[in-house]
Amino acid sequence: MRRPGGTPLRFTILDRYLLSELAGPFLFALSAFVLIFAAAQILAIGRAVSDAHAPLIAAVEVFLWQLPYIVVEVIPMAMLLGTLLAMQRLSGESEITAMNAGGITFARIIAPLLAAGLLLSLVTLVLQEGVVPYANDRVTEIQNIVINHTSVFGQDLTVRAPLPNNAGFQETIAQGVEQHSQALLNVTIVQYDAQNHPTRVLFADRAEFAANRWTLQNVSAYAFAKDGTVTVEPDTPQLQVDIGERPTDIIKRVAQDNPNAMSRSTIADIVRSGQLTPSEYKKYVTTYWQKLAQPFACFVFTLVAVPFGIRSVRGGGSTSIGFGLALLIIFIYYIVLTIFSYVGEALVPIAALVAWMPNIIFTAIGLRRLQKAA
Repeated sequence: MRRPGGTPLRFTILDRYLLSELAGPFLFALSAFVLIFAAAQILAIGRAVSDAHAPLIAAVEVFLWQLPYIVVEVIPMAMLLGTLLAMQRLSGESEITAMNAGGITFARIIAPLLAAGLLLSLVTLVLQEGVVPYANDRVTEIQNIVINHTSVFGQDLTVRAPLPNNAGFQETIAQGVEQHSQALLNVTIVQYDAQNHPTRVLFADRAEFAANRWTLQNVSAYAFAKDGTVTVEPDTPQLQVDIGERPTDIIKRVAQDNPNAMSRSTIADIVRSGQLTPSEYKKYVTTYWQKLAQPFACFVFTLVAVPFGIRSVRGGGSTSIGFGLALLIIFIYYIVLTIFSYVGEALVPIAALVAWMPNIIFTAIGLRRLQKAA
């Protein structure tokens, strides 16, 4: 691969050195922020074990499955602080000056740091869309079934629908829902006649939705006659049923109408269902675009941290200054992010552009300060 001018792109000793200088502070910052964010979960584990008598193994498992979400949240912060600390050290020991004296431009020095920020942005996006939804499903399942001992007849996962020809109605109850696959877990369907007497019960491992129909997997069925006799029907590997609701409706209810707890693909399915109120539609569309833009805060924070890292050394040189600057930048960034989230809901047609505005603004600030630093 070559640059436009014909010079080959190579991973050089300089790149390895700068990335090794970044790796240590980044891992330190990642560990620090994860511990800070995990503190509340650790306390929750203690309360669940001591007060609710939850199994310790289950509580620890919930904590471990919560880590992917925490890591996704703190990677941009860790990249910001890690870059600040790395640039503080390089500038404080005059290594950047020495590189410039050796003919290495400032742009070439920071290029591997910016590349690392972009790569981590993509990694964060993949984790957010691929790993976090599955981990959240596992957390919900363990909390409801193992720790809280939630009944399978909980309201959030109960669907009531009429049977054809006014023959009665049926209730579908599930113990959990996989948001990433939109499947119901441990499904029980009870069918009633017009006099509210149960006529049939079906048990299935899961129910999957495809081509506008539900399919039960590994079905066991029992029929109840009016004289009280029970007939065991042959087990069926698959059985198609009409539950009465689409998976997007169930997921929306279980997630308590919070799109931030969903993946972008799930949000898109719910938006396409056409069953959102105008206010819900605005919230879901805005969140859909924000969840694409926010992971790229890794790159934006790297761009901002480079010049601030150099300036902080000249102003003091202490590691505590790096922490202070990181917290200040993060605080301002998320204030701007919150403001534009409201703007996005008010201006839905341009919600995609509005979602990127915090990154655009901070990128402009970073580029301006990089010009001065160079």
